[in-house]
This record gives sequence, C-alpha cells and structure tokens, in this order.
Amino acid sequence: MSIRAEAKATEGDISNDGDLNTAQTQISRKGFCSVRYGMALILHLCNFSILTQQMNLSITIPAMVNNTALPGLPNASTERLPTGSPSRWNETRQAPGAAAPVYDWSPEIQGVLLSSLNYGSLLASVPAGYLVGVFGIRYLVGAAVFISSALNLFIPLAAEAGVALLIVLRTVQGIAQVVTSIGHYSIWVKWAPPLERNHLIGITISGLSLGALIIFLAGGVLCQTLGWPYVFYIFGGIGCACSGLWFLLIYDDPVEHPFISTRERNYIVQSLAQQDFRPEWSVPIKAMMKSLPLWAIIVSHFSEYWFFYILMGYTPTYISSVLQVSLSESGFLSALMLGVTFVCTFLGGLLADFLLSRKLLRLIIIRKLFTAIGVLLPTVFSVSLSWVTSSFSTTIAFLVLCFAAGSFCQTGALLNFMDIAPRYSGFLKGFLLVFSQISGAISPTVAGVFISQDSEVGWRNVFLLSAAINVSGLIFYLIFAQAKVQDWAKKQAVTHL
Repeated sequence: MSIRAEAKATEGDISNDGDLNTAQTQISRKGFCSVRYGMALILHLCNFSILTQQMNLSITIPAMVNNTALPGLPNASTERLPTGSPSRWNETRQAPGAAAPVYDWSPEIQGVLLSSLNYGSLLASVPAGYLVGVFGIRYLVGAAVFISSALNLFIPLAAEAGVALLIVLRTVQGIAQVVTSIGHYSIWVKWAPPLERNHLIGITISGLSLGALIIFLAGGVLCQTLGWPYVFYIFGGIGCACSGLWFLLIYDDPVEHPFISTRERNYIVQSLAQQDFRPEWSVPIKAMMKSLPLWAIIVSHFSEYWFFYILMGYTPTYISSVLQVSLSESGFLSALMLGVTFVCTFLGGLLADFLLSRKLLRLIIIRKLFTAIGVLLPTVFSVSLSWVTSSFSTTIAFLVLCFAAGSFCQTGALLNFMDIAPRYSGFLKGFLLVFSQISGAISPTVAGVFISQDSEVGWRNVFLLSAAINVSGLIFYLIFAQAKVQDWAKKQAVTHL
C-alpha cells in the first residue's frame, strides 16, 4: 500500500467524525513546530535572498560609477576612494580604506544594466511556470536559487570584465529568479491545508519585504565600510546557504519528505484529498482565455502592480522632493514603510485564515474584501497626499497606510489564481507575472513624464491616474472573480502548448 493510500486509510486518526476543522484545531497546537512551517521559513529566507539580489545593483551603482570622470570607454575603471555618491534610496559612500573599482558608465548604460534583470524575467515567465507545474519545484527552484546566488558572487568580476558580460549575467539571473518566484507559490498546492494556505504563503512572501528593508538599510553601510563588492558577496553567500537548506529540507510532496511525522503527513494529505493537483503536460489555453474569473485576476494584477511599482519606485523621490528631506532620511523612511509592509503581509495571511477557519466568511468574500481594502484605502490616502503636504507627519502617515493597506492584496486577488486552478498554478503564476511586469514597465515611465512637466500638478496626476486604474481593476474583479475550481482546471484538455 502506498503512503498516500495509507494516509487515506488512517483518516480516522485525524478526525473520527470527518470534521476537518477539528483536525485543524488539533494539529495547529503544534503547527509552528511542524515541517510545513519550517519549509515556510526556508522559503521566506529564499525570498529574502532573491529580493536583495534583485536590488543590490540599484543600491551599489552610485558607488560603482565615477561621476566626476570625463567620458571614456564604457567599462573604463579606476581604483579610487569615492567621496560620495547619492542614490535614490540612500546616500552610498565609502569610507577611507574601502577601495573599490569605479567605472565610467553613462546614464544610458546604467539604465540597461538595471533593466537587464527584467529581460530574463519577462522572457522566461511563462516557460518557467509551465516547467515548474510539470516537473515540480524541488530541483528546479533549488537550482535556480543557487544559480542566482552564485552569479551574484561573480558580479564584481563581470563588471571588471565588461558591460556586455555583466548584462548577460544579470539576464541569466533574471531567468533564475523568476523560476524561484513561481515555485514559492506552487509548492503550497501540495503542502498547505486549505485553512492554513493564506498565512503559510504570507510567511513565504513576507521575505520579499524584509529583503527590501535590509538591503536599503545595510547596502549603503556596506558600501561605506567594506566597499560595494561586498554587497554582492554577502547577499550572494546568504543565497547559496539558503539553496543548501532548500535541497536538504524542501520536497515536492509531503508523502516524500523523510523528516515529516506520520500525523502531520496524514493531516496534510486528508485536508487536500478532494483537490486534484496532478501535473499535466497539456494546458487548456483556449478555455483559460474564455474564463472571466481568470481575466478578473489578470486585470487585477495589472492594476494593482501599476500602483505598487509607482510606490516602490517613487516614494523616496516624493519624500525628498516634496517634503524637502535629505536622501539618507528619505531612504530611512522608505525602509520604515517596507517594514510595515513586512508585518502586515504576515498578519493579513493570519487574519484571512482565521476568518476562514471560524467560518465567519467564505473564501471568495475574503478574497474580494481583502482586495477592496488593498485597493481603496491606498487610493484614498494617495489621492489625499496633495492636500496634506504642509504636514510632514500626516504625509508620512498616509504613505505608511498606503503600504500597509496595499499588502492586503497579497491575500486577495494576487492569490486567487491558486483557488480557481491549483493544477495549473505554476503556469498561471508565470502567465500573470507577464502582466505584472508589463504594468511595472509602463507605470514608472508614465509617472516620470507627469512629474517632469510640473512637479506639484504632476504628482497629483500620477496619483489620480493610479486611482482610476486601480479602482477600475477592482470593479472588474469584484464583478467576475470566483474562488471555486474552474471546469477547465478539473480535467485534461486537448489544447497543447
């Protein structure tokens, strides 16, 4: 008899009356000491590592560029002690003794270098999602974490070798990182009991906010004290360590895990007994394109990430230009907002599962409610910013509330794809990433055009346009969203990739 069959045969060990909520209560007493929560912590650390690798070039590039040198070769470098070079997030300076090479990169070259990570991510999103869905996450995602982290260690050498090599390296990093992003959702299809899925994923993705917080706070200090190469060495090394933990402790299926207790394994298997998540080589593309619940999620991804990328990209600029504070203070305040996002992402998942486990709200109501909170409150606070700029504390409070409330979308529409098609969760996550990245490419560009024309009116127009897009996406989502498994996700279709 197979392990999964044994688990089904021992259903009475979990709940004699078949009540899953009773089993939930019994298991949850020791839940935080369980294998699944240990895996959530490892996934949290991997997300932390990947996010720091995504942003470390943005933090270090002011220290890597010789802003005072005359134009020269694209990769000409010298050894110098930088006197100071402000970044958009913090003031990056190196202390005497922290010698590191600097390069005569033009603003155009810097832009290409910073964007090169997205080239790989955009190209690989859908194929990566398909492969993760078919082959599982253990080896694919573990290898992706290691490759991204190992390449991060070689960025200083690549920068010295030439811009072309650095662009190629960053592009490959982008491909590896998008595999990781997809896998960190797909794993919970087989591992997360329905009444714990929200906060297990909340623990996982909160590592992104923590990573952003730490790189913003520590990046400038490391450049100042040790030199910019150590930013890549330290966070690349952390990523390599995380990949080691990954291969040791992460498995695709609880029935395969060597360290899980029989009780926990049986509980997970029974809680997911009615869910069909067997991978398929075929993907019902035609049926997906006709699915209004899926389009509701797509539209919501585009509209919510529109505002998210503006907040992430322009909050420090807004604080420094409108409130007239220094770049270092702006970086600190931005890091504070990310810290609030980290906490709220974790608490949002706990709250969603509490409401679901107590049967206070149905799953679709939770998804729509959390999405509405994550859209409407940031919209109100951001549009109101134009009228409170005279008050520093009120402006900062409104920005903090934008970040805090916006994190509720992570447990709303941004997680809804796992409800409607758990079998195709990997493919759908990759597919949705394309729309998120398109939104992220357009929104900062549009915002920059508005702000360059007139600062005061420009900021107001940026927030008004974001509000219109965000609310339109919310309305579409509230009308068409569902949380039940769709018919096209229940059976194999004939349409092939």
